[in-house]
Amino acid sequence: MLEALTRLNATLNSLVWGWPMILLLVGTGMLLTILTGAVQFRRLGFALREVLGRIMWRSGGRGEVRPFQAVATALASTVGVGNIAGVATAIFLGGPGAVFWLWISGLFGMATKYAEIVVALHYREPDASGTMRGGAMYVLKKGLGLPWLGSVFALLTALAAFGIGNMVQANSVADALKTTLHVPTWMTGIGLVVLTALVILGGIRSIARVTQWLVPFMAVFYVLGALVVLALHLEQLPRAFGLIFEGAFSGTAAVGGFAGSTLMMALRYGIARGLFSNEAGLGSAPMVHATADTDHPVRQGMYGVFEVFVDTLVICTATALVILVTETWSSGATGAALSARAFETGLPGTFGDMVVTGGLLLFAFSTLLGWSYYGETGIVYLLGAKAAMPYRLAWLAFVYLGATGSLHMVWDIADTLNGLMAIPNLIGLLASIPLLLRLQREFFARQGLRQ
Repeated sequence: MLEALTRLNATLNSLVWGWPMILLLVGTGMLLTILTGAVQFRRLGFALREVLGRIMWRSGGRGEVRPFQAVATALASTVGVGNIAGVATAIFLGGPGAVFWLWISGLFGMATKYAEIVVALHYREPDASGTMRGGAMYVLKKGLGLPWLGSVFALLTALAAFGIGNMVQANSVADALKTTLHVPTWMTGIGLVVLTALVILGGIRSIARVTQWLVPFMAVFYVLGALVVLALHLEQLPRAFGLIFEGAFSGTAAVGGFAGSTLMMALRYGIARGLFSNEAGLGSAPMVHATADTDHPVRQGMYGVFEVFVDTLVICTATALVILVTETWSSGATGAALSARAFETGLPGTFGDMVVTGGLLLFAFSTLLGWSYYGETGIVYLLGAKAAMPYRLAWLAFVYLGATGSLHMVWDIADTLNGLMAIPNLIGLLASIPLLLRLQREFFARQGLRQ
Protein backbone atom coordinates (compact mmCIF):
# COMPACT_ATOMS: atom_id res chain seq x y z
CA MET A 1 0.00 0.00 0.00
CA LEU A 2 2.78 2.41 1.00
CA GLU A 3 4.74 1.50 -2.09
CA ALA A 4 1.74 2.16 -4.33
CA LEU A 5 1.15 5.51 -2.65
CA THR A 6 4.81 6.42 -3.18
CA ARG A 7 4.60 5.58 -6.89
CA LEU A 8 1.34 7.50 -7.29
CA ASN A 9 2.76 10.57 -5.58
CA ALA A 10 5.95 10.40 -7.66
CA THR A 11 3.88 10.41 -10.86
CA LEU A 12 1.71 13.27 -9.63
CA ASN A 13 4.73 15.24 -8.45
CA SER A 14 6.42 14.94 -11.84
CA LEU A 15 3.31 16.52 -13.38
CA VAL A 16 2.89 19.19 -10.70
CA TRP A 17 6.51 20.35 -10.88
CA GLY A 18 7.06 19.39 -14.52
CA TRP A 19 7.09 21.48 -17.69
CA PRO A 20 3.32 22.20 -17.84
CA MET A 21 3.32 23.85 -14.39
CA ILE A 22 6.61 25.65 -15.01
CA LEU A 23 5.28 27.07 -18.28
CA LEU A 24 1.98 28.03 -16.63
CA LEU A 25 3.67 29.86 -13.75
CA VAL A 26 6.28 31.62 -15.88
CA GLY A 27 3.68 32.35 -18.57
CA THR A 28 1.43 33.95 -15.97
CA GLY A 29 4.33 36.11 -14.79
CA MET A 30 5.10 37.17 -18.36
CA LEU A 31 1.44 37.97 -19.09
CA LEU A 32 1.11 40.03 -15.91
CA THR A 33 4.38 41.82 -16.70
CA ILE A 34 2.97 42.89 -20.06
CA LEU A 35 -0.51 43.84 -18.84
CA THR A 36 0.73 45.80 -15.81
CA GLY A 37 3.26 47.70 -17.90
CA ALA A 38 6.21 45.89 -16.27
CA VAL A 39 5.19 47.27 -12.89
CA GLN A 40 7.93 45.30 -11.09
CA PHE A 41 10.63 47.12 -13.07
CA ARG A 42 9.08 50.55 -13.53
CA ARG A 43 7.98 50.81 -9.90
CA LEU A 44 10.84 48.97 -8.19
CA GLY A 45 12.16 52.25 -6.79
CA PHE A 46 8.68 53.04 -5.47
CA ALA A 47 8.49 49.57 -3.89
CA LEU A 48 11.86 50.00 -2.16
CA ARG A 49 10.86 53.44 -0.85
CA GLU A 50 7.55 52.03 0.41
CA VAL A 51 9.20 49.18 2.30
CA LEU A 52 12.33 50.86 3.61
CA GLY A 53 10.65 54.20 4.24
CA ARG A 54 7.64 52.81 6.10
CA ILE A 55 9.19 50.03 8.14
CA MET A 56 7.74 51.19 11.47
CA TRP A 57 4.68 53.03 10.16
CA ARG A 58 1.03 52.14 10.24
CA SER A 59 -0.86 53.14 7.14
CA GLY A 60 -4.30 53.78 8.55
CA GLY A 61 -6.13 50.95 6.79
CA ARG A 62 -7.91 47.84 8.06
CA GLY A 63 -5.63 45.07 9.22
CA GLU A 64 -3.89 43.27 12.04
CA VAL A 65 -0.22 44.12 11.47
CA ARG A 66 1.96 46.85 9.95
CA PRO A 67 2.74 46.49 6.23
CA PHE A 68 6.41 45.71 6.92
CA GLN A 69 5.44 43.11 9.51
CA ALA A 70 3.32 41.43 6.85
CA VAL A 71 6.17 41.28 4.34
CA ALA A 72 8.56 40.12 7.09
CA THR A 73 6.19 37.26 7.96
CA ALA A 74 5.82 36.37 4.27
CA LEU A 75 9.62 36.41 3.89
CA ALA A 76 9.91 34.29 7.04
CA SER A 77 7.87 31.63 5.22
CA THR A 78 9.50 32.09 1.81
CA VAL A 79 13.15 32.30 2.87
CA GLY A 80 13.78 28.76 4.00
CA VAL A 81 15.89 25.68 3.45
CA GLY A 82 15.32 26.10 -0.31
CA ASN A 83 17.51 29.21 -0.36
CA ILE A 84 20.43 27.11 0.85
CA ALA A 85 19.73 23.57 -0.35
CA GLY A 86 17.40 24.31 -3.28
CA VAL A 87 19.83 26.62 -5.08
CA ALA A 88 22.65 24.12 -4.65
CA THR A 89 20.43 21.34 -6.05
CA ALA A 90 19.56 23.49 -9.08
CA ILE A 91 23.26 24.03 -9.83
CA PHE A 92 24.06 20.34 -9.29
CA LEU A 93 21.31 19.17 -11.67
CA GLY A 94 21.25 22.05 -14.13
CA GLY A 95 24.78 23.43 -13.98
CA PRO A 96 25.74 27.08 -13.39
CA GLY A 97 23.33 28.14 -16.17
CA ALA A 98 20.44 27.23 -13.86
CA VAL A 99 21.21 30.42 -11.89
CA PHE A 100 20.30 32.58 -14.91
CA TRP A 101 16.91 30.89 -15.23
CA LEU A 102 16.42 31.20 -11.48
CA TRP A 103 16.81 34.97 -11.98
CA ILE A 104 14.28 34.89 -14.81
CA SER A 105 11.76 33.13 -12.59
CA GLY A 106 12.34 35.81 -9.95
CA LEU A 107 11.92 38.74 -12.36
CA PHE A 108 8.59 37.47 -13.67
CA GLY A 109 7.65 36.15 -10.23
CA MET A 110 7.72 39.73 -8.94
CA ALA A 111 4.72 40.55 -11.15
CA THR A 112 2.86 37.41 -10.09
CA LYS A 113 3.42 38.00 -6.37
CA TYR A 114 2.39 41.65 -6.77
CA ALA A 115 -0.84 40.67 -8.53
CA GLU A 116 -1.70 37.91 -6.02
CA ILE A 117 -1.41 40.32 -3.11
CA VAL A 118 -3.41 43.13 -4.74
CA VAL A 119 -6.32 40.81 -5.54
CA ALA A 120 -6.18 39.09 -2.13
CA LEU A 121 -6.40 42.41 -0.27
CA HIS A 122 -9.40 43.51 -2.32
CA TYR A 123 -11.40 40.43 -1.30
CA ARG A 124 -10.19 40.04 2.30
CA GLU A 125 -12.68 39.95 5.16
CA PRO A 126 -12.68 39.57 8.97
CA ASP A 127 -13.41 36.15 10.45
CA ALA A 128 -15.72 35.56 13.41
CA SER A 129 -12.98 36.61 15.85
CA GLY A 130 -12.36 39.87 13.98
CA THR A 131 -9.02 38.75 12.48
CA MET A 132 -8.61 39.92 8.89
CA ARG A 133 -8.30 36.96 6.51
CA GLY A 134 -7.56 36.78 2.80
CA GLY A 135 -6.05 34.64 0.08
CA ALA A 136 -6.99 32.66 -3.00
CA MET A 137 -9.87 30.93 -1.21
CA TYR A 138 -11.60 34.29 -0.62
CA VAL A 139 -10.86 35.42 -4.19
CA LEU A 140 -12.46 32.24 -5.54
CA LYS A 141 -15.47 32.55 -3.23
CA LYS A 142 -16.21 36.27 -3.46
CA GLY A 143 -14.75 37.14 -6.85
CA LEU A 144 -15.60 34.09 -8.94
CA GLY A 145 -18.48 32.59 -6.97
CA LEU A 146 -16.61 29.29 -6.58
CA PRO A 147 -16.54 28.59 -2.83
CA TRP A 148 -15.94 24.85 -3.46
CA LEU A 149 -12.71 25.63 -5.32
CA GLY A 150 -11.76 27.97 -2.49
CA SER A 151 -12.26 25.02 -0.14
CA VAL A 152 -9.95 22.87 -2.29
CA PHE A 153 -7.23 25.52 -2.06
CA ALA A 154 -7.76 25.91 1.70
CA LEU A 155 -7.52 22.14 2.25
CA LEU A 156 -4.35 21.87 0.17
CA THR A 157 -2.84 24.74 2.17
CA ALA A 158 -3.77 23.31 5.58
CA LEU A 159 -2.34 19.89 4.68
CA ALA A 160 0.77 21.05 2.78
CA ALA A 161 1.69 23.34 5.67
CA PHE A 162 2.25 20.38 8.03
CA GLY A 163 4.85 18.99 5.67
CA ILE A 164 6.60 21.74 3.74
CA GLY A 165 6.31 24.41 6.43
CA ASN A 166 6.53 22.29 9.56
CA MET A 167 7.96 18.76 9.68
CA VAL A 168 10.53 19.27 6.92
CA GLN A 169 11.81 22.46 8.58
CA ALA A 170 11.94 20.92 12.06
CA ASN A 171 13.78 17.90 10.64
CA SER A 172 16.34 20.17 8.95
CA VAL A 173 17.05 21.94 12.24
CA ALA A 174 17.33 18.67 14.18
CA ASP A 175 19.63 17.14 11.57
CA ALA A 176 21.89 20.23 11.48
CA LEU A 177 22.23 20.35 15.28
CA LYS A 178 22.84 16.60 15.50
CA THR A 179 25.56 16.78 12.82
CA THR A 180 27.38 19.87 14.08
CA LEU A 181 26.81 19.89 17.86
CA HIS A 182 25.68 16.27 18.49
CA VAL A 183 22.39 17.43 20.02
CA PRO A 184 19.87 14.55 20.32
CA THR A 185 16.88 15.00 18.01
CA TRP A 186 14.37 14.65 20.88
CA MET A 187 16.03 17.55 22.66
CA THR A 188 15.89 19.72 19.54
CA GLY A 189 12.24 18.73 19.13
CA ILE A 190 11.32 19.89 22.63
CA GLY A 191 13.28 23.12 22.21
CA LEU A 192 11.58 23.89 18.89
CA VAL A 193 8.13 23.16 20.31
CA VAL A 194 8.72 25.57 23.20
CA LEU A 195 10.13 28.36 21.00
CA THR A 196 7.40 27.95 18.39
CA ALA A 197 4.66 27.89 21.02
CA LEU A 198 5.89 31.15 22.55
CA VAL A 199 5.33 32.80 19.17
CA ILE A 200 2.39 31.19 17.35
CA LEU A 201 -0.06 30.75 20.23
CA GLY A 202 -0.46 34.53 20.28
CA GLY A 203 -1.67 34.55 16.65
CA ILE A 204 -0.61 36.70 13.73
CA ARG A 205 0.27 39.79 15.82
CA SER A 206 2.71 37.73 17.90
CA ILE A 207 4.21 36.10 14.81
CA ALA A 208 4.62 39.48 13.11
CA ARG A 209 6.32 41.05 16.14
CA VAL A 210 8.97 38.33 16.05
CA THR A 211 9.48 38.12 12.29
CA GLN A 212 9.93 41.88 11.86
CA TRP A 213 13.21 41.52 13.77
CA LEU A 214 14.14 37.92 12.96
CA VAL A 215 13.91 38.21 9.16
CA PRO A 216 16.16 41.27 8.69
CA PHE A 217 18.71 39.78 11.11
CA MET A 218 18.88 36.38 9.42
CA ALA A 219 19.00 37.90 5.91
CA VAL A 220 21.83 40.28 6.84
CA PHE A 221 23.68 37.52 8.71
CA TYR A 222 23.62 35.14 5.75
CA VAL A 223 24.22 37.68 2.98
CA LEU A 224 27.07 39.28 4.94
CA GLY A 225 28.74 35.87 5.22
CA ALA A 226 28.34 35.40 1.47
CA LEU A 227 29.76 38.86 0.73
CA VAL A 228 32.87 38.04 2.77
CA VAL A 229 33.39 34.90 0.67
CA LEU A 230 32.93 36.90 -2.55
CA ALA A 231 35.37 39.57 -1.34
CA LEU A 232 37.98 36.89 -0.60
CA HIS A 233 37.45 35.36 -4.06
CA LEU A 234 36.92 38.55 -6.03
CA GLU A 235 39.12 37.42 -8.89
CA GLN A 236 36.80 34.44 -9.47
CA LEU A 237 33.65 36.55 -9.75
CA PRO A 238 33.90 37.37 -13.49
CA ARG A 239 34.43 33.66 -14.22
CA ALA A 240 31.38 32.77 -12.11
CA PHE A 241 29.16 35.13 -14.10
CA GLY A 242 30.69 33.76 -17.28
CA LEU A 243 29.72 30.23 -16.27
CA ILE A 244 26.17 31.38 -15.51
CA PHE A 245 25.59 33.11 -18.85
CA GLU A 246 27.40 30.50 -20.91
CA GLY A 247 25.61 27.62 -19.22
CA ALA A 248 22.22 29.31 -19.53
CA PHE A 249 22.22 29.00 -23.31
CA SER A 250 24.56 26.10 -24.04
CA GLY A 251 24.41 23.76 -21.07
CA THR A 252 27.49 22.67 -19.12
CA ALA A 253 29.79 19.78 -19.93
CA ALA A 254 30.77 17.24 -17.30
CA VAL A 255 33.45 18.51 -14.91
CA GLY A 256 34.98 16.28 -12.22
CA GLY A 257 32.23 14.77 -10.09
CA PHE A 258 29.54 16.86 -11.75
CA ALA A 259 27.20 14.85 -13.98
CA GLY A 260 26.86 17.59 -16.60
CA SER A 261 23.71 19.24 -17.90
CA THR A 262 21.93 20.28 -21.04
CA LEU A 263 20.34 23.61 -21.82
CA MET A 264 16.89 22.19 -21.02
CA MET A 265 18.06 20.89 -17.64
CA ALA A 266 19.54 24.28 -16.77
CA LEU A 267 16.28 25.98 -17.74
CA ARG A 268 14.01 23.50 -15.97
CA TYR A 269 15.84 23.23 -12.67
CA GLY A 270 16.69 26.92 -12.49
CA ILE A 271 13.10 28.02 -13.00
CA ALA A 272 11.61 25.25 -10.85
CA ARG A 273 13.90 25.97 -7.88
CA GLY A 274 13.31 29.70 -8.27
CA LEU A 275 9.55 29.25 -8.22
CA PHE A 276 9.81 26.85 -5.29
CA SER A 277 11.91 29.38 -3.39
CA ASN A 278 9.91 32.58 -3.97
CA GLU A 279 6.50 30.80 -4.09
CA ALA A 280 5.19 33.26 -6.68
CA GLY A 281 1.96 31.83 -8.10
CA LEU A 282 1.43 29.28 -5.31
CA GLY A 283 -0.89 31.59 -3.36
CA SER A 284 0.84 31.34 0.02
CA ALA A 285 2.16 34.86 0.76
CA PRO A 286 -1.12 36.73 0.00
CA MET A 287 -2.65 35.08 3.08
CA VAL A 288 -0.37 37.01 5.43
CA HIS A 289 -0.21 40.18 3.31
CA ALA A 290 -4.01 40.29 3.60
CA THR A 291 -3.59 41.03 7.33
CA ALA A 292 -1.64 44.26 6.64
CA ASP A 293 -2.92 47.58 7.93
CA THR A 294 -2.72 49.39 4.60
CA ASP A 295 -4.85 51.97 2.79
CA HIS A 296 -4.81 50.36 -0.68
CA PRO A 297 -4.22 46.85 -2.12
CA VAL A 298 -1.63 48.10 -4.65
CA ARG A 299 0.49 49.67 -1.91
CA GLN A 300 0.81 46.28 -0.24
CA GLY A 301 1.38 44.67 -3.63
CA MET A 302 4.57 46.71 -3.88
CA TYR A 303 5.79 44.85 -0.79
CA GLY A 304 5.36 41.63 -2.78
CA VAL A 305 7.76 42.95 -5.43
CA PHE A 306 10.28 43.61 -2.65
CA GLU A 307 9.69 40.14 -1.19
CA VAL A 308 10.66 38.28 -4.38
CA PHE A 309 13.56 40.68 -4.96
CA VAL A 310 15.07 39.81 -1.56
CA ASP A 311 14.35 36.09 -1.70
CA THR A 312 15.49 35.27 -5.24
CA LEU A 313 17.70 38.07 -6.49
CA VAL A 314 19.55 38.64 -3.21
CA ILE A 315 19.61 35.54 -0.99
CA CYS A 316 19.46 32.83 -3.68
CA THR A 317 22.05 34.71 -5.74
CA ALA A 318 24.32 34.95 -2.70
CA THR A 319 24.22 31.15 -2.28
CA ALA A 320 24.79 30.53 -5.98
CA LEU A 321 27.79 32.86 -6.31
CA VAL A 322 29.49 31.40 -3.23
CA ILE A 323 29.16 27.90 -4.74
CA LEU A 324 30.58 29.07 -8.07
CA VAL A 325 33.48 31.27 -6.88
CA THR A 326 34.73 28.54 -4.54
CA GLU A 327 34.54 26.07 -7.45
CA THR A 328 32.77 23.49 -5.29
CA TRP A 329 29.86 23.11 -7.73
CA SER A 330 31.72 20.30 -9.54
CA SER A 331 32.61 18.43 -6.34
CA GLY A 332 29.76 15.92 -6.60
CA ALA A 333 28.01 17.23 -3.45
CA THR A 334 24.44 18.50 -3.67
CA GLY A 335 21.79 20.20 -1.53
CA ALA A 336 22.73 21.72 1.80
CA ALA A 337 25.96 19.69 1.80
CA LEU A 338 27.14 21.55 -1.32
CA SER A 339 26.34 24.96 0.19
CA ALA A 340 28.10 23.96 3.40
CA ARG A 341 31.19 22.83 1.49
CA ALA A 342 31.23 26.11 -0.45
CA PHE A 343 31.13 28.29 2.67
CA GLU A 344 33.65 26.08 4.48
CA THR A 345 35.99 26.42 1.49
CA GLY A 346 35.43 30.15 1.18
CA LEU A 347 35.80 31.22 4.81
CA PRO A 348 38.69 30.57 7.19
CA GLY A 349 38.40 28.32 10.22
CA THR A 350 34.91 27.34 11.31
CA PHE A 351 33.21 30.52 10.09
CA GLY A 352 31.85 28.86 6.95
CA ASP A 353 30.17 26.11 8.93
CA MET A 354 28.73 28.72 11.31
CA VAL A 355 27.18 30.73 8.45
CA VAL A 356 25.49 27.73 6.82
CA THR A 357 24.36 26.12 10.08
CA GLY A 358 23.20 29.45 11.52
CA GLY A 359 21.43 30.37 8.29
CA LEU A 360 19.76 26.96 8.10
CA LEU A 361 18.52 27.16 11.70
CA LEU A 362 17.18 30.71 11.34
CA PHE A 363 15.61 30.12 7.91
CA ALA A 364 13.92 26.90 9.02
CA PHE A 365 12.59 28.36 12.29
CA SER A 366 11.20 31.43 10.53
CA THR A 367 9.43 29.16 8.03
CA LEU A 368 7.87 27.25 10.93
CA LEU A 369 6.36 30.51 12.16
CA GLY A 370 5.12 31.88 8.84
CA TRP A 371 3.64 28.68 7.47
CA SER A 372 1.74 28.08 10.70
CA TYR A 373 -0.38 31.10 9.80
CA TYR A 374 -0.88 29.91 6.22
CA GLY A 375 -2.16 26.55 7.42
CA GLU A 376 -4.31 28.24 10.07
CA THR A 377 -5.90 30.49 7.44
CA GLY A 378 -6.80 27.43 5.39
CA ILE A 379 -8.42 25.62 8.31
CA VAL A 380 -10.28 28.76 9.46
CA TYR A 381 -11.78 29.12 5.97
CA LEU A 382 -12.98 25.51 6.16
CA LEU A 383 -14.10 25.23 9.80
CA GLY A 384 -14.38 28.77 11.16
CA ALA A 385 -12.37 30.89 13.61
CA LYS A 386 -12.86 28.36 16.42
CA ALA A 387 -10.50 25.99 14.63
CA ALA A 388 -7.51 28.37 14.87
CA MET A 389 -6.28 27.38 18.35
CA PRO A 390 -6.65 23.59 17.87
CA TYR A 391 -4.68 23.95 14.63
CA ARG A 392 -1.89 25.81 16.46
CA LEU A 393 -1.71 23.03 19.08
CA ALA A 394 -1.61 20.36 16.37
CA TRP A 395 1.15 22.37 14.69
CA LEU A 396 3.29 22.08 17.82
CA ALA A 397 2.80 18.30 17.96
CA PHE A 398 3.93 17.96 14.35
CA VAL A 399 7.01 20.10 15.05
CA TYR A 400 8.17 17.44 17.51
CA LEU A 401 7.30 14.59 15.13
CA GLY A 402 9.22 16.32 12.36
CA ALA A 403 12.31 16.82 14.49
CA THR A 404 12.47 13.20 15.62
CA GLY A 405 11.18 11.27 12.59
CA SER A 406 12.20 10.25 9.07
CA LEU A 407 10.51 12.37 6.45
CA HIS A 408 11.18 11.21 2.90
CA MET A 409 7.52 10.34 2.28
CA VAL A 410 6.26 13.44 4.10
CA TRP A 411 8.52 15.71 2.04
CA ASP A 412 7.41 14.17 -1.25
CA ILE A 413 3.67 14.39 -0.53
CA ALA A 414 3.92 17.92 0.90
CA ASP A 415 5.91 19.02 -2.15
CA THR A 416 3.09 17.75 -4.38
CA LEU A 417 0.35 19.42 -2.32
CA ASN A 418 2.31 22.67 -2.30
CA GLY A 419 2.53 22.62 -6.11
CA LEU A 420 -1.16 21.77 -6.48
CA MET A 421 -2.01 25.02 -4.63
CA ALA A 422 -0.98 26.87 -7.79
CA ILE A 423 -3.89 25.57 -9.89
CA PRO A 424 -6.85 27.11 -8.01
CA ASN A 425 -4.72 30.15 -7.15
CA LEU A 426 -3.92 30.89 -10.80
CA ILE A 427 -7.55 30.37 -11.81
CA GLY A 428 -8.58 33.08 -9.35
CA LEU A 429 -5.69 35.35 -10.28
CA LEU A 430 -6.11 35.18 -14.06
CA ALA A 431 -9.86 35.74 -13.78
CA SER A 432 -9.18 38.82 -11.63
CA ILE A 433 -6.87 40.61 -14.10
CA PRO A 434 -9.45 43.32 -15.00
CA LEU A 435 -9.84 44.11 -11.28
CA LEU A 436 -6.06 44.19 -10.85
CA LEU A 437 -5.57 46.67 -13.68
CA ARG A 438 -8.38 48.90 -12.42
CA LEU A 439 -6.91 49.02 -8.91
CA GLN A 440 -3.45 49.73 -10.33
CA ARG A 441 -4.67 52.65 -12.46
CA GLU A 442 -6.59 54.03 -9.52
CA PHE A 443 -3.67 53.84 -7.10
CA PHE A 444 -0.95 55.33 -9.28
CA ALA A 445 -3.26 58.09 -10.49
CA ARG A 446 -3.76 58.98 -6.81
CA GLN A 447 0.03 59.07 -6.41
CA GLY A 448 0.35 61.39 -9.41
CA LEU A 449 2.34 58.78 -11.35
CA ARG A 450 1.75 57.94 -15.01
CA GLN A 451 0.90 54.38 -16.04
